[in-house]
Amino acid sequence: SWVPVPAKSHFPIQNIPFGVCHRKDAPSKTVVTALGDHVVDLGVLADLGYLDTVGLPRSVYRSEYLNPLMQSAGKGGCRVLRDRLADLFDASNPELQSKQEHHSQVLVPMEDVQMQMPVFVRDYTDFYSSISHATNVGAMFRDINNALLPNWKHLPVAYHGRASSIVVSGVPITRPKGQQCPVDGQPPIFGPCRLLDFELEVAFVTFEGKPLGEPISTGEAEDYIFGLVLFNDWSARDIQKWEYQPLGPFLAKNFGSSISPWIVTLDALDPFRVPGPLQDPEVLPYLKYEGDKTFDIPLEVDIVTATGQAKTVCRSNYKHLYWNLAQQLAHHTVNGCDIHAGDMMASGTISGPTPDSFGSMLELAWRGTKPIPMPDGTERKFIQDGDTVVMRGAAERDGICVGFGEVRTAVLPARS
Repeated sequence: SWVPVPAKSHFPIQNIPFGVCHRKDAPSKTVVTALGDHVVDLGVLADLGYLDTVGLPRSVYRSEYLNPLMQSAGKGGCRVLRDRLADLFDASNPELQSKQEHHSQVLVPMEDVQMQMPVFVRDYTDFYSSISHATNVGAMFRDINNALLPNWKHLPVAYHGRASSIVVSGVPITRPKGQQCPVDGQPPIFGPCRLLDFELEVAFVTFEGKPLGEPISTGEAEDYIFGLVLFNDWSARDIQKWEYQPLGPFLAKNFGSSISPWIVTLDALDPFRVPGPLQDPEVLPYLKYEGDKTFDIPLEVDIVTATGQAKTVCRSNYKHLYWNLAQQLAHHTVNGCDIHAGDMMASGTISGPTPDSFGSMLELAWRGTKPIPMPDGTERKFIQDGDTVVMRGAAERDGICVGFGEVRTAVLPARS
């Protein structure tokens, strides 16, 4: 790229993610990509004529969400757009590089923009696809010999979540209130959650799907997936324990989930594909797939205390998932359920096989029995008011880093 990109940047020319931002010098939101320490304003690029060959209406680059772009372009059109952007910023191409008067209009330092929700999320599904996480939770609340329920290795378990409370990085989360039953057999109490937790996840965002009644196969699934974001699925463990039977979590989950602002496409992640785990017993025919459908993406979680001292408490990897995104989407639609542009499907907590790779405080501190010491002398069993949870993810190979940036969320006290 002729635009300088710092070493280890998450946003080299090989990435070209998509997002939406509000520029300090502009009255409305605009669609952008990231290149090094700059955002590239696609609205301005389109107005200047640089994107005419892509063949999309200019209005899609001036939208407050990526949904119109996804609906107009689909997989093929988004690929054409990424290719055009890669060509424009290639060091050997003078087309834009030679027009210095356009650079300040097109390239904006990241510190001069505020990133926004990239998509309007119409529907949200949360899977439960990490075998290590499912085993850990099952061992805690049942026993190690019956950690996985009988259906777990036969289908990607999931539930339908609340889309309205998904927020972008930087938006704080307020500690939720709800019913809890701290003493078994005693009446419940009402009050602020005491066992607030993060869940390290990655979500995929879909294009417009097939009509109602028509399933999407594992072979077709990636044609309907726009890209991935980091996803923090906040959880109120004490509220969840009391309410989840018989229909699963409700208030324990729907108070908030946080995502990273950049959608990283599957094309950008293609060099980082790896084989998935052996699935035994053999899955049913509609869940079988060909090729490598998962990715080697190291993930990490920091807790930053109110005094500003940070500690990395988790290092995991997207490749630890037992069920891959093609299987998740195929299962989601096998009954004819339709999907739409902007639907979000989260992976479930991504825990690895070792204690330092567990993707939640529930596991890291093992139900509060193994507190985590912090640099300021305090300890954490769960997340406290004033803490900030930061999740990062980036794949790296042959000196090229393709990343997501981060999702950073502060926790505010419960409302009085």
